[in-house]
Amino acid sequence: MSQARELFDWALTDLRGNILCLGGMTKTAIKLAIQALKEQDKDLACQVIADDEKINVRRYDVEEQCLRLIATQQPAARDLRAIIAAIHIVTELERMGDYASGIAKLATRLADQPHLKPLIDLPRMAEIDQEMISASLEAYLEHDPDLALETAKRDAEIDGLCDQVYRELLTYMLEDPRNITRATYLLWVTHNLERIADRVTNICERVIFMSTGELKELDF
Repeated sequence: MSQARELFDWALTDLRGNILCLGGMTKTAIKLAIQALKEQDKDLACQVIADDEKINVRRYDVEEQCLRLIATQQPAARDLRAIIAAIHIVTELERMGDYASGIAKLATRLADQPHLKPLIDLPRMAEIDQEMISASLEAYLEHDPDLALETAKRDAEIDGLCDQVYRELLTYMLEDPRNITRATYLLWVTHNLERIADRVTNICERVIFMSTGELKELDF
């Protein structure tokens, strides 16, 4: 193996490590945002909001790293697809961080009010989101289109829980108009969690393209 190839492989390894770090930051933001919502912890919610800037900075750092690799290494087709996929992945992860920050902002609005209902389905949605993020990044690292496809299929679980929460919250609104504000905030939380899963599906599409050269929309 040439020295140039060894240096390029090292750079790709470093790139993958930075993507995993960003993925970890995003999963933590989702976890803490839901924790702040459940525990009505305004300080924790504010921490999630403040830390979103760190996610943004990491995203742009990885994008610059990708552009340097393209400009200086002239990667071959397979490596180029991996780098382009990385740019898309960090963009999607950064947007997930925005959704987590949005949940945290809603948590601050709900912190001083009694819970409308026990929070069971929303934490489950957040848990599935985090599992999907982990699996999609593993698929990226392993160039595994089958894992990417199976991960994207879990979006149906999120959609099912989303519909269930929507129906339940609508019932609370109809029973008592005083519930409308709190129910609306929880609907927004639900929407953000559903959108996170959609972003993971976008990552899976890019992993499949990276691995097979086939770019297609995954819709289950």
